[in-house]
Amino acid sequence: MNLSERLNEDMKQAMKSKDKFKLSTIRMVRSTIKNLEIEFKRTLDDNEVLDILSREIKQRKDALQEFEKAGRDELAASNKAEIEIIAQYLPEQLSEEEIKVIVQQTIQETGASSKNDMGKVMSALMPKVKGRADGKLVNQAVLQFLQ
Repeated sequence: MNLSERLNEDMKQAMKSKDKFKLSTIRMVRSTIKNLEIEFKRTLDDNEVLDILSREIKQRKDALQEFEKAGRDELAASNKAEIEIIAQYLPEQLSEEEIKVIVQQTIQETGASSKNDMGKVMSALMPKVKGRADGKLVNQAVLQFLQ
């Protein structure tokens, strides 16, 4: 079962169980997917759906920070719950140690030695951690090793 099918099935389950919050969250994600499918005039594959899910989580995390700064606890709690629901569809996230190991291997593979080689390292690294690690964490790990 691919991610789109899984989202559809979970949406049906949320309807049956009358879980309005989960239903609305899944509908928002499916809406984004559907809009891109219409734009591209084809069905999206799992990698593209993963990109969308990662983007949705990133947007919610950014909004969460803003809500917490502004003291909007009810909106922050809502965003946290949405993040938890969407995160269920992503592959298991890598730990910081796993990220560091992958970063070290990639730096050795690319022969990078300074911050000037950051772009080369990141372009080789991101496909390896796609959907399994936050880009900010990966970026920080690369910076740490290239200093």
